[in-house]
Amino acid sequence: MPLLQFKCPRCGKVFDELVKSHADGAVCPDCKLPAERLWCGKMYSATGKPAKNCSGRCSECHGCK
Repeated sequence: MPLLQFKCPRCGKVFDELVKSHADGAVCPDCKLPAERLWCGKMYSATGKPAKNCSGRCSECHGCK
């Protein structure tokens, strides 16, 4: 289960969300609207794989799976 970073398009809040899959979305905890995934920063996974920078090219990386 990856820990991904999201940003709310309405209020601009940036937050981390633990999701079941890299393809899952998240809802802003303040506005309750669907948030946009940020494709930057570190990607952490509960699989024990080391943290690495997320490129947004999931088909090449497979880091979240």
